[in-house]
Amino acid sequence: MIQVIAGKKGSGKTKRIIDMANQAVERSSHDIVFIDDDTRYMFDLRHEVRFINAGEYDLVNEFMFMGLLCGVVAQNFDIGLILIDAFKKLIKTELGNAAWLVERMERISKEHNVDFVLSVSADVEELPDFLKKYVV
Repeated sequence: MIQVIAGKKGSGKTKRIIDMANQAVERSSHDIVFIDDDTRYMFDLRHEVRFINAGEYDLVNEFMFMGLLCGVVAQNFDIGLILIDAFKKLIKTELGNAAWLVERMERISKEHNVDFVLSVSADVEELPDFLKKYVV
């Protein structure tokens, strides 16, 4: 399953996704991973949440980002939830070009029982149609 939290900058997306990560620790028997583009919110997460600063890996496009996601899933079969803050910044491409990426994430979700939550800085009306169906 994929969920998208969309909204303009300052609308509370990051707080919401952090709260989701922290609450998931209490409810889930699976591992939780939080991916961000820097370490700004690292200490807002419970210590059980695996924090990944994707900014450390010099990702230059959406293909490299997908490689990171596949590597995360491949190295730990106990992951049940991956939360991605600043999704638009991390993929380094326009959202309209990311349909293949979201389709691949959906396939990974089904094949490996991993849910994804994406934080996207854009109003719901501005999202491409392929992303709108995931908005919560």
